[in-house]
Amino acid sequence: MIGCKGSKPTVNVVTRGKTQKPYRGRLAPSPTGFLHLGHARTFWVAQQRAIASGGTLILRNEDLDVQRAKPEFAAAMLEDLRWFGFRWQEGPDLGGPFGPYSQSERRQMYADAFDKLRARDCIYPCACSRQDVLRALQAPHAGEDEPVYPGTCRPIKNSATQGQAKTADRTESLSPQVAWPRVNWRFRVPDGEVISFVDGNYGLQAFRAGEDFGDFVVWRHDGIPAYQLAVVVDDASMQVTEVVRGEDLLCSTARQLLLYRSLGWKPPQFLHCPLLTDQKGIRLAKRHESLSLRALRRQGAQPEMLRQEWELFAKGLSRRLE
Repeated sequence: MIGCKGSKPTVNVVTRGKTQKPYRGRLAPSPTGFLHLGHARTFWVAQQRAIASGGTLILRNEDLDVQRAKPEFAAAMLEDLRWFGFRWQEGPDLGGPFGPYSQSERRQMYADAFDKLRARDCIYPCACSRQDVLRALQAPHAGEDEPVYPGTCRPIKNSATQGQAKTADRTESLSPQVAWPRVNWRFRVPDGEVISFVDGNYGLQAFRAGEDFGDFVVWRHDGIPAYQLAVVVDDASMQVTEVVRGEDLLCSTARQLLLYRSLGWKPPQFLHCPLLTDQKGIRLAKRHESLSLRALRRQGAQPEMLRQEWELFAKGLSRRLE
């Protein structure tokens, strides 16, 4: 069931089976620091699966975080990926039929999706939880997922307040921060519904809305679309058929499937990879500068040797295309 107006879906969201379209995968790094070995391993799986299917690999520059995204990191991203052995067919440097390939240049697409969600009563303005809103800007990682929203600003269905908001919203086609300044916008999840999908690596996954995750931010008060909305718009408009990423985004997949359904778009397949950790078992992050591709390159490391330990893992997943 598509749409949010008073609906209580009874069918879980499940993705499985072989896609009918030509394979299109993607690499989606953020230029907020230097890429590290954890990025490289997950990206290598994505590239191996694209090669195994004879498909297309896309490079997308996820530069929405205007406070942390830097041109020097974007330039280093391209250079380090090429050094490591990545070859993409579409991207900010090559162009392609589904550009632009930098999120900072795709704002109108996100605003159009926002308008659809608002027209279908899927979202509502929220004026609380600044820390939660800041987390919504980028992909959440293990131990950093946003807490279940308590519903402080969630309007009662068909309330007078909600009706007034709808009327105000429809008077003009304004950007979210102009129409409703100083508020963030949250997607209302269908409490109690189990969102299910078949992951290409971990198998059947299920998350209960309202318990495992709550109403989540799709647009920030400062005019920046949140990660969850932007990535859905990008993957849909770029016709991505499979998303390969880290296992810390498994729960985010459930959120994104709800957005796909509400927008009336078919979701891609998903495959989540184990996270690469340091010797203490801590997930690699951009703060691990010694394990960045840039640092390893300066130390004279060879990509072939770096890949040796986990290349069989990537090839194994590439053979599991069904």
